[in-house]
Amino acid sequence: MIERIRARGIGPVKEADVRFGDLTVFVGPQATGKSIILQLLKLLVDRHAIHETMRRFGLAQRGDIERFLNLYFGEGMASIRSDESRLFLGQEKKPTELSAYARRGRTVAPEKMFYIPAQRVMSLRDGVTRPFTDFRAGDPFVLRDFSEKVHGIVQTEIVNEDVFPHPRRFDKALREPLEEHIFGGFGLRKDTSGHQGRLVLNRDGSSALPYLVWSAGQREFAPLLLGLYWLLPPSKVPTRGSLEWVVIEELEMGLHPNGIGAVLNLVMELRLRGYRVCLSTHSPHVLDVVWALRFFQGHGGTSGDVRKLLGLRSTNKTRRLADRALESEFRTYYFGRDGAVHDISGLDPGSEDDAEGGWGGLTEFSGRVGDVVAEVAGRAPPEGT
Repeated sequence: MIERIRARGIGPVKEADVRFGDLTVFVGPQATGKSIILQLLKLLVDRHAIHETMRRFGLAQRGDIERFLNLYFGEGMASIRSDESRLFLGQEKKPTELSAYARRGRTVAPEKMFYIPAQRVMSLRDGVTRPFTDFRAGDPFVLRDFSEKVHGIVQTEIVNEDVFPHPRRFDKALREPLEEHIFGGFGLRKDTSGHQGRLVLNRDGSSALPYLVWSAGQREFAPLLLGLYWLLPPSKVPTRGSLEWVVIEELEMGLHPNGIGAVLNLVMELRLRGYRVCLSTHSPHVLDVVWALRFFQGHGGTSGDVRKLLGLRSTNKTRRLADRALESEFRTYYFGRDGAVHDISGLDPGSEDDAEGGWGGLTEFSGRVGDVVAEVAGRAPPEGT
């Protein structure tokens, strides 16, 4: 189990020291290295499984590090590595050579991390799932691998035409917020009238609504929903196979804050089942929840407080979910434009560290709005003068 990564000079990241908790959140502006570090974690955890998948689909890299990095991270991404790049695992003082990960190795190990990428909407084309081979060789591996799994779920695993809501997928208390805040009473179904199963929306037997007329949030959420179906099998086995880690990039894309909250409930379900979860986000709503849970941990918060925070009614499942949330370790890191990665896990709004006090810039804009409004209000003449 990888508990800590220290990285220097990898892509835009000049210096990072990341210790992973039960739930780890990455925040920061675009193009500061969040996705690179998360994909690097996937490579470190799943080297053998990645090479086996590449071999199965005919991607030969012959141990060449430049070619491998372009195949894994995406075309042109070999440039993230330079002669100054260093990577350390745990407490080790000797750097780990990335070039070693360009080779398959002698052992075979099962996949331990499931990665849901930010580009997940590309796993659907007009509502039809796309297999691994439907992408170019230069497209990021995590996208192609995710799309292949989603393709398998829709085309072979989901037999019933009703995809969501489904009585055997998610506890009812977790389904209801998704129905209300994301699908708005519509159902997600698999249309089998063509040669492949196509995802459509409908309500009460009305005409099917094809993919391109869905809301942006529905299009973004559907692949995430299918990924969560993969991770949360409807059986007594809590996890899928050997999986231990889950990465979800930008779970908030296209969603109203209430929809984000509904998805965070499923993140807590992942924790209940024992997964270690890593998120990247640009949403202050995500950090609101993480900050509140940390506050509860230090100030006697109860299971009932957690359920109220998450908008969940009391059931046996939601009580256990809330208890697990109170037991979890939360870590948060800010990726700055200067290439430094800051540990802001305290999320203290009063911190002298601007990165922590401003929650990695997520509260900066609203704070500035408040300051400017207060300034204008202070200049305004009293009413009636």
